[in-house]
Amino acid sequence: MRKHRFRNSYLTSAVSVTLVLCLIGLECVLLLSAGALVTRMRENMTVTAVLAQDVDSTQCARLETILAGSGHCSSFIYISEEQALEEHIRSLGEDPTKFLGYNPLSASYEIHPTDAYSAPDSLAQLAASLEALPYVTEVLYPRDLADIMSSNVHQFSLILLVVALALLLVSMVLIVNTIRLQIYAKRFIINTMTLVGATSWVTRRPFVGRNLLNGFLSGLAALAILSGVVYYVEIKMGIMLFPLTWQNIAFVSAVVLCSGLLITLFASLIATGRYIRMDNNSLYEI
Repeated sequence: MRKHRFRNSYLTSAVSVTLVLCLIGLECVLLLSAGALVTRMRENMTVTAVLAQDVDSTQCARLETILAGSGHCSSFIYISEEQALEEHIRSLGEDPTKFLGYNPLSASYEIHPTDAYSAPDSLAQLAASLEALPYVTEVLYPRDLADIMSSNVHQFSLILLVVALALLLVSMVLIVNTIRLQIYAKRFIINTMTLVGATSWVTRRPFVGRNLLNGFLSGLAALAILSGVVYYVEIKMGIMLFPLTWQNIAFVSAVVLCSGLLITLFASLIATGRYIRMDNNSLYEI
């Protein structure tokens, strides 16, 4: 009966730690998803380089080489004069060639900057470098939108960081309290081991070892649950949370497993140390 209760105690602790580690894993997923969303928003910003009317294919090839080798652009698209005219007619419903007799629109390049070069200062530098080219007549990009997006991203990142730290603190408190309650039930065993001359480490070792194993297995269980959630959301529902690269997977796995091991280690050491230092009378008062 006592052995059965002992197993139930660790099973309850394992379930509690698994749920809390799931919360920590969800914090990581939230941070990665927010970062991926911000990156997509920044890379969808468009810088338009309007070309001169007499530009030739050699100059276009030279500009593409510059854009590809600069590292500032995630992608770029060439828009010919005919494509620009079709887009103008489709959006405004008017054909300027009917009353002008010629196509007044110029060819251009639509450039999407990388996340690292989407800040207002970087966009201004990119625009200045393009305007310095003799076959580029004008560079257009949403300056006001870039300023607003940069300001909002900083505020959003700060808020998200504060929320993540608060959730992490709550998670740590929950795990520590769970382990303290588990060891509380063994306080008389700890006291008995101390009375017969067991050293501090000998007394702590079985509790620390079991809780470390508990933390590791709970971390694996939490990762399995998170994998199922991410798979369902991204594959079944088609909602892109964050890129499933090995770096992101390793980051989430490392945070969850290390959190499980470190928090259970320190909680076990602190809780057992408290009862090792208690005298017999105090054990009945708590």
